[in-house]
Amino acid sequence: MPHTLPKKARLKKQKAIEALFARGRRLVVPPLRVQYLLQRKEDAAAAHVQVAVSVPKKVFKKAVHRNRIKRLMREAWRLQKGPLEQSLQQKELHLQVFIIYTSPELPTFDGVYEKMTAVLQKLQTTLPA
Repeated sequence: MPHTLPKKARLKKQKAIEALFARGRRLVVPPLRVQYLLQRKEDAAAAHVQVAVSVPKKVFKKAVHRNRIKRLMREAWRLQKGPLEQSLQQKELHLQVFIIYTSPELPTFDGVYEKMTAVLQKLQTTLPA
């Protein structure tokens, strides 16, 4: 079941998101800005990777456009997250990721998929050996 995005793999708790932005690190792969926090895994029931996506209301006024971009980002993440999850599982680490879309243009799925590939590769390189 590597190509799923279950509820426990979604970052939703306000406290966790605040901690992510307070203590996390940032990387940029235009048009995606990524905030991430890597830590030792304490809770065995929690997912190894938790992700949240966001599209600013200032840039995209229409909810239908924001929702479409978020759907594209989640789908691109879901299809490619397998190798990163396996690495985290082997090293017993927990990664929280918050992805923000920053471009004013509506993206295509291929464009988002390509950028998400770059994001996942960069995240993979940040893992300790």
